[in-house]
Amino acid sequence: MAIQLSKSSKERREPSCRVMVVDDSAVARGIVTRTLEEEDGIKVVASVPNGLMALKAAGNHEIDVVVLDIEMPELDGLAALPRLLELKPDLKVIMVSSASQRDADISLKTMAMGAADYVAKPKAGLGGAESFRAELVSKVREHGTGAGKAAVRHPPSPRQNAASAREEEVARNPARPNRAPSKPDVIAIGSSTGGPQALAEVLRDLDPALTQPILVTQHMPATFTGFLAEHMTRYSGRSATEARDGEVLEPGRIYIAPGGKHMLVERRAAGGTIIRLDDGPPENSCKPAVDPMLRSLAKAFQDRLLVVILTGMGSDGLKGCEAVQKEGGRIFAQDRESSVVWGMPGAVAQAGICEEILPLRKIGPAIIRIAGGEGK
Repeated sequence: MAIQLSKSSKERREPSCRVMVVDDSAVARGIVTRTLEEEDGIKVVASVPNGLMALKAAGNHEIDVVVLDIEMPELDGLAALPRLLELKPDLKVIMVSSASQRDADISLKTMAMGAADYVAKPKAGLGGAESFRAELVSKVREHGTGAGKAAVRHPPSPRQNAASAREEEVARNPARPNRAPSKPDVIAIGSSTGGPQALAEVLRDLDPALTQPILVTQHMPATFTGFLAEHMTRYSGRSATEARDGEVLEPGRIYIAPGGKHMLVERRAAGGTIIRLDDGPPENSCKPAVDPMLRSLAKAFQDRLLVVILTGMGSDGLKGCEAVQKEGGRIFAQDRESSVVWGMPGAVAQAGICEEILPLRKIGPAIIRIAGGEGK
């Protein structure tokens, strides 16, 4: 079977993002290809039905992003992924899977193997799934033309230079707590694109003696968050679970916001703090979102809160961090170089409200330093 090369329906300038679509369904390939090529600056240069043909096409084309299905004949996505990355280490691979439990688990495994991101296929099919297509376009564009692109082919723009200068300024003059530092009673982490790998590294590095509960909001659909909790249990050696409404925060446990619900906390009059799951509208186009979690934590814990914003697309977490800062809480952000996408941490860093901007490998030790009782 010959490799199908797609052609744009209208003349465009040189694309800034070149994509290969890999899926055994001709219908799915057609929908994804049309969806992407409707966007200015994106061109699908190859469309193939399995991993073997993807490897051949990758050797014949300049490709920035691969949209890779999991279940395919001859060579599936799980087997093709490492071979594609071996062939082209800078390639950004976005896994596409069904929302079934099995594929959700496999998708998380592919993230640990080097996939850049994932998109869950809707159960009703791709044809009428506007949210699926919007998410796919956003992630392809971000990884192929934005912060996710490894190679720098043009000099930095004035805007990029300004952002870098702001990062350096904040690194030299970090925000300081507006009152005497307190040992945090709780740790909160927000993440999105690239988050599962970053979360695994941060949680793995934490001292087992830390007793604070850890609340995590990772942008992820339902089904996936349960498997994320299982993976984080294995990586961290701590009990990590999808949060349940009404459960009491317990020392040392990790609570993952379930897909499709915002995770909040509520102080009880009798003492203790409980989880509240909220079915309100998305914030920043996300559900769960980081902002509502941080607002509720800031209200409940005030200055006894430590927040970490990890790699992620967009600016979710910025408004929540502003509320945290007002209450005297402390904020860390992942640095640009170690982030898959420096959107969420970059927004917080450039707002000048984070205390430290840190490479991923230093975030775990920094949490230990603060939450372990040193305070500064």
